[in-house]
Amino acid sequence: MSEILPIEQLSFTEIYNHCNNFQTHEWGMSKEVKYENQSVKEEFFSSDPLQEQPVEFFSEIKGFDESFSDIKYLPVEQCHKVRKISNGQRMAGAESVRETTRTIPLAGLEILNNYGSRFSLSHGEMEIASSYEIAQTKVGVRQLTTDGILRLAGEKFIRSCSPRNADLSLLVGPISSSFPCLTDDEVNDVELVQILLMSAEKVGRQQYDCASKLLDLCDGLSSPEGNPVQRLVYYFVKALREKIYHETGVIPSNCLDIKHFFDVKEALMSPTPTVISFHKEVPFSQINQFIGVQVIVENVGEAKRVHIIDLEIRSGMQCMVLMQALVNRRQSPLDHFKVTALGTKSKEKIEETGRRLMTFAMSMNIPFSFNVIMVADMLALNKSLFTLDPREVVAVVSSYYLWTLLAVPNQLECLMGVIRKINPCIMVITEVEAKHNSPVFVNRFTEALFFYGVFFDAVEDCMGHKNPNRLTTESMFLNQGIRTIVAAEKEERTIRHVSIAVWRAFFARFRMVEKQLSMSSLYQADLVLKNFSCSNSCTLVRDEKGLIIGWKGTPVHSLTTWKFL
Repeated sequence: MSEILPIEQLSFTEIYNHCNNFQTHEWGMSKEVKYENQSVKEEFFSSDPLQEQPVEFFSEIKGFDESFSDIKYLPVEQCHKVRKISNGQRMAGAESVRETTRTIPLAGLEILNNYGSRFSLSHGEMEIASSYEIAQTKVGVRQLTTDGILRLAGEKFIRSCSPRNADLSLLVGPISSSFPCLTDDEVNDVELVQILLMSAEKVGRQQYDCASKLLDLCDGLSSPEGNPVQRLVYYFVKALREKIYHETGVIPSNCLDIKHFFDVKEALMSPTPTVISFHKEVPFSQINQFIGVQVIVENVGEAKRVHIIDLEIRSGMQCMVLMQALVNRRQSPLDHFKVTALGTKSKEKIEETGRRLMTFAMSMNIPFSFNVIMVADMLALNKSLFTLDPREVVAVVSSYYLWTLLAVPNQLECLMGVIRKINPCIMVITEVEAKHNSPVFVNRFTEALFFYGVFFDAVEDCMGHKNPNRLTTESMFLNQGIRTIVAAEKEERTIRHVSIAVWRAFFARFRMVEKQLSMSSLYQADLVLKNFSCSNSCTLVRDEKGLIIGWKGTPVHSLTTWKFL
């Protein structure tokens, strides 16, 4: 039975503790935490464009193809050589490498267990034992990942806020004595995150003057050009300041335009250098795309007329890869390949993508047609708007789209109802694996801090510190996500991610049945990862019949496939 607590009496730390006591983030399982007269749980419902100029995308595709020329789309029966993976088992660079390290006390760290299970218990102590938590450098100095820094900062923060530790000087007191295995830089980073956590608590308590002073301290220690932790804190400081401005109504003259949010979705539709660089150098999108393509190839079978309904077409990369895969079928050449793109805005961008796809299809001698369905919102969508041919096989692709409708559940339900009437042979769904839809600010802040910490760590490792596209990725795209989750409220809070467990419960209402990912799909992921220097950091974990893509063990994306009964 859930414990009843008056929510107005809970501090940031107390809510933080209670949420962790009642939730397990281990691949999307969640439970409800009840407060007096109120239920706080993971709620399912509740711009300037980039200035970069698009690059010639067709030439980029050719270079991309050459890099992956060894990837073949295999029928299931030909994958007998692919190693078996059980539920929850890691593959493709996720093998655990045990090391003998100095131990860290158990006290306080269990509060962070919902961000992964990469710590192991040993004689009452918590030992950092995974190669994803500590990397051995050439000189023998162990370095914590960004996630590890956040965990230790969280533990120190919780200790400092414990009733037994009323002395708040512990917040920024010497940490090296508590964790002697840390380097000086790691100690500084842990203390920086502690100050950020304290400022967030003060914002949650509406103690804005105190929060602002703590943020001033963070300003001197963080930077958009520093290490991943310093950059992460820099953007969270900006978001917290923005929230304070919104709550108090006092906006400095140099921040009058701070409320403006640029359209990330529209920005991703243009193949700018940053978009292409992230796609090429960070493995997440390619893993999702190649698995999705393999799933579609398997389910359309030998069909000669294929119709793809894409809910979020963006640059059209996945459709290009799919065309290549279908053309490579020796016994069933394509008679026609049709793409229907769905949209509520940015019609010109969608049509531009259609022209790129047409050019690509012509270069491969594929009979091709591209349709655009524009609606004011999803309530205006109906089956009659789609040009459907009884001779064609239909598949639906939803890449990071459904979460955009969480704030308007009636539109989401309408969309799913229309797709059900179309009854595609398969629906491939990729979503963000996170919990950013809580109505409680401190919950969203904590989830966002760990989630975006993963991305700052990943772009540092994959794109390189000096890569200008790394800076643009963080300052434009990641910063926008942080701002929206931390600073925005009500209709402005457009980023609302939920876990795969919540999506499964929702899909069940539409009599959708999850299909098992084939071994050939997992084989595609394995092949793709081999092309990345950072492949050992990307983790793939089977979750029921789907797949969780993560970074150093922390979930980032989910990929599932569905059919309608």
